[in-house]
Amino acid sequence: MSNKTISTTKPLVVLCIAAFMVPFMGSSLNLAARQISEFFSMNAVTLTWVSSIYLISTAIFQIPFARIADIVGRKKMFLWGVLVFSICTFVCAFAPNTAILLIFRFFSGLGSAMLFGTNMAILTSLFPPQKRGMALGINTAVVYAALATGPLVGGILTNYFGWQSIFIISAIIGLSVVVLGKIFLLGEWIEAKGEKFDIKGTLIYAIALSGLIYGFSKLFDKNGINFVSLACLLIGIFALLIFILIENRMRFPIFNIKLFSGNRVFALSSLAALINYSATSATVFMISLYLQYVRGFEAANAGIILISQAGIQSVFSLLAGKFTARFEPSTLATTGMSIIVVALVGLSLLSPTTSMWLLIIWLMLLGAGFGIFSSPNVTVIMNSVDKKYYGQASATTGTMRLTGQAFSMGIASMAMSLFLGDKKIIPELYPNFMKSFNTTFIIFAVLCLIGVYASSVRNKKAKK
Repeated sequence: MSNKTISTTKPLVVLCIAAFMVPFMGSSLNLAARQISEFFSMNAVTLTWVSSIYLISTAIFQIPFARIADIVGRKKMFLWGVLVFSICTFVCAFAPNTAILLIFRFFSGLGSAMLFGTNMAILTSLFPPQKRGMALGINTAVVYAALATGPLVGGILTNYFGWQSIFIISAIIGLSVVVLGKIFLLGEWIEAKGEKFDIKGTLIYAIALSGLIYGFSKLFDKNGINFVSLACLLIGIFALLIFILIENRMRFPIFNIKLFSGNRVFALSSLAALINYSATSATVFMISLYLQYVRGFEAANAGIILISQAGIQSVFSLLAGKFTARFEPSTLATTGMSIIVVALVGLSLLSPTTSMWLLIIWLMLLGAGFGIFSSPNVTVIMNSVDKKYYGQASATTGTMRLTGQAFSMGIASMAMSLFLGDKKIIPELYPNFMKSFNTTFIIFAVLCLIGVYASSVRNKKAKK
């Protein structure tokens, strides 16, 4: 084995372990949702915030931390992020009430933002363009392997050791990444040394994204439009417009707006990612509740059923990484998203008596579509920018993913708020839950259909 192979293999392993731990914890917690709800006496809407507040925090701070990493060093920011994530995740296991749990989930998101704002940029810097698709495919396959093992392991841990064990194990994995990263990540990757950090732009960006995500997730309830949330949404839109105007004039912006305005392939690929994650991320959460409440499965058994989706995702993402060397990545991504639309329509038709085999078929189709979409789309994004912007492109990819995940949970929260209000999920309200379930997946299918259009238009722009 050559020195070059050694120098890229070990760092890739470190980055893959880091890529594993966060989705592993997230997918495991989906199976622990019912137990967490009962432990803290949460209603259905509050339960969604255990995931949402983490996603919002990560989405808001990812681009700012990516910019700081370009100035002070990506390795440094990566390792600090994993450490913060691990400590705060460990504390979550011992939270005495809902408020403390949500606070430390928020701070876990800060650590995650440091991690996600740098890991893809480090990976892209390590591998030359001709090998980048394969490396991204491996990294994405690891993510889906985490999603595959998370439901099963999370269900078993929850049944036999309690939901707290999920946080503890995730923290231990994180600490191992810190140790291995110190040993095997030998570079520092500073691309903007000496440049200034845009504090004003960061504050406006945080206000914009917070207003958009919070306002959207609470926009409707059983009484109709929530005007406080509407005000937050309008503030978020206004702040976003101000952010775009200010960043266009900055010498050292927190985010280079010209990556969007001057690079249509990058812009449309990022939009496709945002829509895709908005239409898919809450599916495991909703199906987990469906299986445990409506169908009466224990967490471990529900996890076995959910493995079908993530397992297929893992296989197809690895295959998609190989296919990017032979086929146009943007075409693969569009094909994947088209498959997702079909699966979401199928899931929107589920009822309390639907055959489990039919559910598994839809989950496998969803996994195949997502696996085909994800790594090729990331490859298109990273290949569409210059080396200097790898950090910002990586952060943008992560921000689209996490913002999409937050919007996805917001859609689920909105639907449950409409049909369940502030009540817990009890047998008498299972029909109301099913209405929220079906409505959520109908919205997801429509969103993803829009994403297919955005991705296909991107294909035409790339050819031109």
